[in-house]
Amino acid sequence: MTSSADRHGHGSVAGLRVVALLEGAKGVLVLLAGFGLLALVHQDLHQAAVELVRHIHLNPARHYPTVFIDLAGRVTDGQLWAAAFAAMSYAVIRFAEAVGLWLQRRWAEWFGVLTGGMYIPIEIYEVFRKVSWPKLTVLIVNVAIVLYLLLVLALTRDR
Repeated sequence: MTSSADRHGHGSVAGLRVVALLEGAKGVLVLLAGFGLLALVHQDLHQAAVELVRHIHLNPARHYPTVFIDLAGRVTDGQLWAAAFAAMSYAVIRFAEAVGLWLQRRWAEWFGVLTGGMYIPIEIYEVFRKVSWPKLTVLIVNVAIVLYLLLVLALTRDR
């Protein structure tokens, strides 16, 4: 039986660890967002939305700020808890993938291909809908990660 260290070359180990760090970072960001949602439970979201719109110097009478303020006023504590739970669940999945990639587990490589690949059609649609540097960057990075993981899987298939 070969160990994962024997199965991967030094370059692929370093690459897998970079991908693991990116996945872990996504988990941390979403986890922080989840905690941010929990901080809003039992708060006056309508007033918080008004203050945020004013803080970023938007006119609260304009269409989009008004829509944002109205939506914030209708969000319930239950919806905040549900969104926070979803964020926490997503973060746990990202952390599991990151650990699996760090430890060079084949299941994590396949999982990364599947979870990264499922977003590509949406990202392509978003780029074609309205191109922007952030959208294009996310698409390019995601395609690169999926292609890299496929390459690692192909190169280590028989080892």
